[in-house]
Amino acid sequence: MTLIVGLGNPGRIYASSRHNIGFTVARVLVKKHRAAFKKDTRTCSLSSKVRIGPHETIVAMPATYMNLSGRAAALLVKKYKVDVKDFLVVCDDLDLELGRLKIKPAGSSGGHRGLVSIIEALGSQAFARLRIGIGRPSQGRDAPDYVLSRFHRAEIRAVKKVVKEACACCEMWLTQGTDKAMNVFNRRNSKHEEI
Repeated sequence: MTLIVGLGNPGRIYASSRHNIGFTVARVLVKKHRAAFKKDTRTCSLSSKVRIGPHETIVAMPATYMNLSGRAAALLVKKYKVDVKDFLVVCDDLDLELGRLKIKPAGSSGGHRGLVSIIEALGSQAFARLRIGIGRPSQGRDAPDYVLSRFHRAEIRAVKKVVKEACACCEMWLTQGTDKAMNVFNRRNSKHEEI
């Protein structure tokens, strides 16, 4: 079994925030494959079983807050008996410009608190992560305030496009592996190239 977890904060006030782009990708991916989320109190998450090609995977959104994402991730890994190499986390990244993706097979948290929580809960960094660029705040603006803000109207087109690409990246990770996904999506400039 494989597992894809999109990170974000639960609640309507956070629904369209930059920090919740991982949730957005999870929702679009599940909808694309004609599935639906169900509340799973045993894993502190909303989850859905999705078939992508020959692969059946669990797509989930933790119902914990971002800083406690590890609690849900550990419960999901345990329930579905997922090896960390078959686990992909989708999250926002301040250090990537809006419209850019970066997928890696493992690594540090890079200061992302959701990833910090998951690494601590699993006791491992050896899971894949797909980072989605949300851009940096303007000089003088507080980063925590920025990540919880909504995208500007002028950014919506780029957001929709990068979410579509992130879904395609998740599908390629499932069907062709991390290396292939890295070769395709880490080099693509989402502003200029279509899928």
